[in-house]
Amino acid sequence: MSGSERQKMAAGDWYCCIDPELDALRDVARDAVHQHNTMPPAERGSLGPKLEKLFAEVAEGAFLEAPFHCAYGMNISLGRQVYLNAGCTILDTAPVRIGEGSMLGPGVHIYCAEHHKDLALRRAGLEIARPVDIGRDVWIGGGAIILGGVTIGDGAIVGAGAVVTRSVEAGATVVGNPARVLATR
Repeated sequence: MSGSERQKMAAGDWYCCIDPELDALRDVARDAVHQHNTMPPAERGSLGPKLEKLFAEVAEGAFLEAPFHCAYGMNISLGRQVYLNAGCTILDTAPVRIGEGSMLGPGVHIYCAEHHKDLALRRAGLEIARPVDIGRDVWIGGGAIILGGVTIGDGAIVGAGAVVTRSVEAGATVVGNPARVLATR
């Protein structure tokens, strides 16, 4: 595909992350993250003002504890009453949607970027962005890692420390590395 690296990233095609336009977007996100993480909680409220403007969507009652980190912010959508505990990281090179009532424990990481397996292309900064979709009323335990291309169904539970490499059905409980089904509703 031709076009800018940002356009390739948004289209889900291979793109080069070493790019001035993408660098500038990451700088905007770093500034918003810094504001969120350093504001006194009483002034910050549920979400720092710059992050709230940067995110694709923030529904009523969404709350992010500090510290928080994201790559771009513009690809993150938070449903009503979503809660992210301290230390969450979202590398949102692709859309990340977190559904209403979902809770992420401390230190949960979501990684949308997948670097190229070919060493020369990886060194050149080639990667692909895969979206993450977390349904409604999902509970993700502390330290879990969610990889790009994963969908977690409504009401699912991801155990603390799990590494989720595949989609999770609604109502399922997954644990381990790689995450495997422990129980279903």
